[in-house]
Amino acid sequence: MFTENKPIRNGMKTGGFGSWKGGRGGSSNSMAGGGLRKAKWDESNLEPFEKCFYVPQMSTLQRSEAEVVEYMTRKEITVNGLDVPKPCQTFEEGGFPVPIYQTLKKQGFEEPTSIQAQAWSAALSGRNIVGIAQTGSGKTLSYLLPAIVHMNHQRRLGRGEGPIALVLAPTRELAQQIQEVSQEFGASNYVRSTCIFGGAPKGFQARALERGVEIVIATPGRLLDFLERNTTNLRRCTYLVLDEADRMLDMGFEPQIRKIIEQIRPDRQTLMFSATWPKEVQIMASEFLGDYVQINVGSLELAANHNILQIVDICQEHEKNNKLYQLLEEIGSEKENKTIIFAETKRKVDSITKLICGEGWHAMGIHGDKSQQERDYVLKSFRKGRAPILVATDVAARGLDVEDVKYVINFDYPSSSEDYIHRIGRTGRRCASGTAYVFFTPSNARHAKDLVSVLREANQIVTPELEKLAYNSRSYGGNNYRYGGGFRGGRQWGGRGGGGRNFRGGSKW
Repeated sequence: MFTENKPIRNGMKTGGFGSWKGGRGGSSNSMAGGGLRKAKWDESNLEPFEKCFYVPQMSTLQRSEAEVVEYMTRKEITVNGLDVPKPCQTFEEGGFPVPIYQTLKKQGFEEPTSIQAQAWSAALSGRNIVGIAQTGSGKTLSYLLPAIVHMNHQRRLGRGEGPIALVLAPTRELAQQIQEVSQEFGASNYVRSTCIFGGAPKGFQARALERGVEIVIATPGRLLDFLERNTTNLRRCTYLVLDEADRMLDMGFEPQIRKIIEQIRPDRQTLMFSATWPKEVQIMASEFLGDYVQINVGSLELAANHNILQIVDICQEHEKNNKLYQLLEEIGSEKENKTIIFAETKRKVDSITKLICGEGWHAMGIHGDKSQQERDYVLKSFRKGRAPILVATDVAARGLDVEDVKYVINFDYPSSSEDYIHRIGRTGRRCASGTAYVFFTPSNARHAKDLVSVLREANQIVTPELEKLAYNSRSYGGNNYRYGGGFRGGRQWGGRGGGGRNFRGGSKW
C-alpha cells in the first residue's frame, strides 16, 4: 500500500486525449487508492477508438436459426441482450489473425469452448459482456484473444502512456496464469503484457510499466499503488476485464475496483467474467457495464462441473485426520494422483502439511503468509509432480490452472458454497474427469441445502445423512424431496455418509 508523502499535483495533461484531470490528489491515505482523485472526462473531446471488428464468415451467415439454436442448446449457452451475434462454432469463424489461429492449433485445441464461442463474436463486435461459466471452461481466452485484436487496431503507445487493456484479477496466482496465456498469444502479434501483484518487489514491475505495455494484468491493490505513484496511468485504457468478479467482491475489493474504474475513460469496452451470479455481481454489472450482453453457460444456480465425481463424507471433526490418512493411502495407489487438500486457515494448512509429511507423503503447503518466492517454488514443484500433494487455503481455489489434478479433498468445508464450487473446479479441467471429496461435519449444516442443490444439479448421489442435516438445519424447505444421484458406473458407492473406506466405485476410477 502507498504510504509515502509526495508533492500533490492538481491534475495531469496529455495531448490527444481530450481533457482529463486525475492522478494524485488530497492527501496520502493508508488505504489503497486513498490519494487518487476521480478523473473528470470531457466525453465530447476524447480521442476516438475502434472497438467493432467482427466480420461474420460466410459459414456463420449461412447457418440457419434452427442450427444455431441446436448448437446453443447442446453447448448449454443462453444469452440475454439485443442483436447478439451468432456464436463462433469454429476458430476460423472468429476471424482472428493467422498467428492466433496457428497458436490455437499448435496447442491442440479442436474447437471453441461454449463461453469462447459466444464471447468472441460479442466481444469482437465491441459489446460489453457479462460471462458466467464454471471454472476451467476457457474464460481467459474468451477475453484475451479479442483484447489482442482490439489493441492491433489502436494507435501505438506513446511515451508515458499506460496500457490499452487492463485485466483485474483477485489473486496473484490467477494474475500470473493470465499473464502466461497473454504472453503466449501476444508475442506473435507484437502485443506486450506485464503482470503486477502484491507480495513481489516493485522495481521490476515498475520498470515494465514505465517501458510501456499494451496489456496489464493486475491485482487491485498493487495497481492502485502504482497509479498513486504515477508509475502508470489508465488514460489510454479502452478495454477493461474484471475476471473472477464474484471472488473479488468476496475478498472486499469493491472499493479498490471503483477507484480504478474512475481512472478509465467512460466509453471503454468492459467485460466481466464470473463463475457464479450473486446479487452483488449483478449490481456491479448494471452499474459499470450499462448496456451489456449476458452469456451464461450451464445453470445460473450454483453448479459444479459435471465431469467431477463429488463424494461427501459426513463425519465428526475429530475423525478428519484418520479419514485423510485412509484416503491418501487409497489415492497413493493410483498412477495419476496429483491432489489438492483445502483447509480453512493458514495454521491448519501448516499443521496438515507437517502431519502428512510425517506419515511419509510428499506434500507442500501454500497460503497468504508465504512469500512470493515460496509460493512460486511450491506451485512449480506441484506442477512438475515433485510434490504431488498441495495443501492450500482458498488462495489456490481460483487461478490455479494445473491440468492434471485428479483429486480435490475439502478437509474443511469453505465459508461459502461458491468457494466450494471453485475449489473442486481445480480438477476436471478442460473436459477431463476428476474426483472431489468433502469432509462435512454437523458444524457445516448451514451449507447443507446449497450442497444438496449442487450435488443434484450435477446428478451426484445425495445420502440420507446429508438430507437429514439439510432438513434439521431449517434451511431446507419442507419434506417434499427425493434422494438424488443414484449410481456411478453401474454400482452404488457406500460407506459412512457416502465416504469412509468405501469411497470408490464405477468407471470414474
